[in-house]
Amino acid sequence: MKIAVIGAGLMGRGVLFDLGCNEDVKSLGLFDIDENLASEIAHKFGGGKALSARLDATDVDAATRLLSEYDAAVSCVSYSHNPGLTRAAIRAKCHFVDLGGNNDVVRTQLAMADDAKAAGVIVIPDCGLAPGMVSILAADGIRKFDRIKSLKIRVGGLPQSPRPPLNYQMVFSAEGLINEYWEPCLILENGKKKTVNPMTGLEKLQFDGVGELEAFYTSGGASTLPDTYLGMIDFLDYKTIRYPGHCQLFKPMLEIGLASRQPLNVEGQTVEPRAVFKAVLGKNLSFDDPDMVLVRLTFEGEKDGQSKSVVYEIVDRQDTQTGLTAMMRTTAFPAAIIAWLAASGQITERGCKPQELAVKPSLFIPQLKKKGINLVAKE
Repeated sequence: MKIAVIGAGLMGRGVLFDLGCNEDVKSLGLFDIDENLASEIAHKFGGGKALSARLDATDVDAATRLLSEYDAAVSCVSYSHNPGLTRAAIRAKCHFVDLGGNNDVVRTQLAMADDAKAAGVIVIPDCGLAPGMVSILAADGIRKFDRIKSLKIRVGGLPQSPRPPLNYQMVFSAEGLINEYWEPCLILENGKKKTVNPMTGLEKLQFDGVGELEAFYTSGGASTLPDTYLGMIDFLDYKTIRYPGHCQLFKPMLEIGLASRQPLNVEGQTVEPRAVFKAVLGKNLSFDDPDMVLVRLTFEGEKDGQSKSVVYEIVDRQDTQTGLTAMMRTTAFPAAIIAWLAASGQITERGCKPQELAVKPSLFIPQLKKKGINLVAKE
């Protein structure tokens, strides 16, 4: 099979590495607007299978021509490009997955379901970490209950050794981080959809070996779960995990407008606050220290007339042998797995569907374990 990877950033490298190790994948293509970068990364991470070429992700016609040569494609570029790339993949009759991160973009993609079905392909948005594999884990856990009352999802990518004052380092794009902290959050409460503000609902929690942490509402991590399980679950929410004090320090920077896209005139120059904020975060929080990813899904419900609870946990740390960060592993590997499942015909659904409806946990979870991402279930 042949699989294309769009975007040569950190997550694109992780996808390329994983697929390059997959014996079923005979050929890879890495496409990026920076042709030299694509060539360098294809050589370094492609396992000897990867070709590279320049692609402007905004050029739907060019993307269509490229993807027509591939069985599946993984988008590792900004979510803003995914609607156009989805159209290109459908025209090219190429299965398509992406890392997502924005609910409005996902709704745009889901509206293309009929076109994708007619083309005989599956399009699955939001296939990273969160949004991403937590949706498949949620579907797996929910199947263990006769009635599910509550699902609480907590996820965080953190430095193993926090540096003050924010106790955080950039483990994915600054744009993605700001979007999580800025956009409204969708939860289920009393069986109905409810919108809550980001960086609210602060709570304390602990992980063995890590210590005390905090979690708060952020946008996008639950993806389509509130829609999929509307009327089926009384309560469902998603919060991001950070070291204690992070929310209190970070939130005021957003409240004074540093995430705004409204241009300002600064000494005769037009400046977008968000663009400056992104640059500052990227420069001053990029430490390249070892990272870790924490995942916890807590299910409460009933089984055979009895109360039942299940907890799923993942603690993943940077791979010292490959150099792949925990965030690369837990974001890129799930997308690579799903692209492989689609290209190999193991995903039989067609159209544009959320992964909790399109991907069988029984196929997905064993692949995580093969890659050393250890899911622990506590019942």
